Amino acid sequence: MEQQLKELQNQALEQIAAAANLKELNDVRVAYLGKKGPVTEVLKGMGKLSAEERPKMGALVNVVRETISESIEEKQELLEAAAIEQKLAQESIDVTLPGRPVKQGGHHPLTRVAEEIEDLFIGMGYTVAEGPEVEQDFYNFEALNLPKDHPARDMQDTFYITPELLMRTHTSPVQVRTMQKHEGRGPVKIICPGKVYRRDSDDATHSHQFAQIEGLVVGENIRMSDLKGTLDMFAKKMFGEDREIRLRPSFFPFTEPSVEVDVSCMCGGKGCSICKGTGWIEVLGAGMVHPNVLEMAGFDSNKYTGFAFGMGQERIAMLKYGIDDIRHFYTNDLRFLKQFSVHE
Repeated sequence: MEQQLKELQNQALEQIAAAANLKELNDVRVAYLGKKGPVTEVLKGMGKLSAEERPKMGALVNVVRETISESIEEKQELLEAAAIEQKLAQESIDVTLPGRPVKQGGHHPLTRVAEEIEDLFIGMGYTVAEGPEVEQDFYNFEALNLPKDHPARDMQDTFYITPELLMRTHTSPVQVRTMQKHEGRGPVKIICPGKVYRRDSDDATHSHQFAQIEGLVVGENIRMSDLKGTLDMFAKKMFGEDREIRLRPSFFPFTEPSVEVDVSCMCGGKGCSICKGTGWIEVLGAGMVHPNVLEMAGFDSNKYTGFAFGMGQERIAMLKYGIDDIRHFYTNDLRFLKQFSVHE
């Protein structure tokens, strides 16, 4: 048995030395030191030896097992070090190579317009207010002087989730929520940017999802002249100091009186394809806040008045940058987006 153990040890050491990778080395370990390995089998046969032979053979088996184990550990360290060296060689970096250029993107045109408008109105003392896109019917319609049976609801083809829950059709609900928070005490001076949704067929000038920015001012002695002055400054800052505005009578359920606001075309009134020969371009709707809206939000309409306005971001961006199709904003075409350089 002593000779058998020495032969096992020599065979194991030879196979350990020949192992080319960690898997082969582990196979050797299992083959010789595993539960069914020859060294374990020798230990199982120790009970058949005499009392005098048993201590001697036990010590020899332990020496063989430890010798094989130590040899495996040494070989494992060598193979692991070699594997690391090989990996480092494969992943080496030539620091003398020129660096890859980092491409800089630019702000999306809608983001640029929104930020520009927000900066303009914040500079005029407004604060930015936001609200949920999934809105209650009360805030989207009823609190804005649009009761359940009001025919003007048909002007905004709505995505309803339940009879009382919908995707907001404008950002005006944010105005109502903000006024309620003020609990009938003015002044209120906010702009409300955000996404809105309407059941509309997508084409060059319409989309079922678009962005709006609305404004609201409520206080004592707020007049139509305040609204006109505010919008005149907005037009000059957004489109150029030489631009003028005009107000045309219109109708909105939540304002009285209501107006459509046009800005003079860049053609200088001569007439072009953009203004369709009129010299004017419609940009937004506005008006004095309806007394019913003020009352429903908790304000005394005998003490407080206000004005509101609303514009589509896409509409402003199309006019500002000369974009002829609203779908360009949503198709993620890099040829389109690259025109808006980060340095502009």
